[in-house]
Amino acid sequence: MPLHKYPPKLWNALKLKEGIYARLPKHYLKSLEQKDPTPVHWRPLGVKYRLSPKTGQKERVQDVPIPIYYPPQSQNGLWGGEGWVTGYRYANNDKMSNRLTKTWKPQLLKRELYSEILDHNFTITVTPRTLDLIDAAFGFDFYILKTPKEDLCSKLGMDLKRAMLLRLARKDTQLYPDDPVKREKVYNKFKQFEVPEEEAEWVGLTLEEAVEKQRQLEDKPPEPLFKACVEKLIEELQIQKLSEPHLTEKK
Repeated sequence: MPLHKYPPKLWNALKLKEGIYARLPKHYLKSLEQKDPTPVHWRPLGVKYRLSPKTGQKERVQDVPIPIYYPPQSQNGLWGGEGWVTGYRYANNDKMSNRLTKTWKPQLLKRELYSEILDHNFTITVTPRTLDLIDAAFGFDFYILKTPKEDLCSKLGMDLKRAMLLRLARKDTQLYPDDPVKREKVYNKFKQFEVPEEEAEWVGLTLEEAVEKQRQLEDKPPEPLFKACVEKLIEELQIQKLSEPHLTEKK
């Protein structure tokens, strides 16, 4: 007899369907859907069948992603989807010797990156691939705003995205306060990424952060008792007035 009604792997999905989890905004719940990131450490075949080089016959093939481990420190930087890859190597490069476990780690660099939207320089740990992606996106802000959550794979990256989207939604006048022309130029440059402020506030929040935010939104201060009594008395007086017969005018 099973110990639980549902297998443990379904618990996270099921808890989103009841209680305060189910009351989270729909756009946030949609952002929690698992999506496959862009392959970084492996190259997918992109086909289901191919001709066997040995027999010349069609054979079924399957893409098998390489397991990647993202250490906690990767969430405080922008690694461009890179992580730790574990494999094996031969001792002394001799294939007749024992295999030894080896972990390949990406090259990490400290770089200062400037955000036009936030008007701030950030010193961030990046990889050479991240720098290439920033160049390909034509700038740091474009890279953060264009890259989906599963490819950023960084809490810092999502926090930056939320801050940028909030500033775009609010048209904050604190951006270049002495140069309104430049401020308007920046807002127009990134206008395609604008979303409502109510949606931007939830971007990049962890499930725990989102639940706490929802709890604070639902936590209304208690209403004073005297206020409820006054409203009830006014309602009773109005009902009583409507129920009284109209007085006839005296002749």
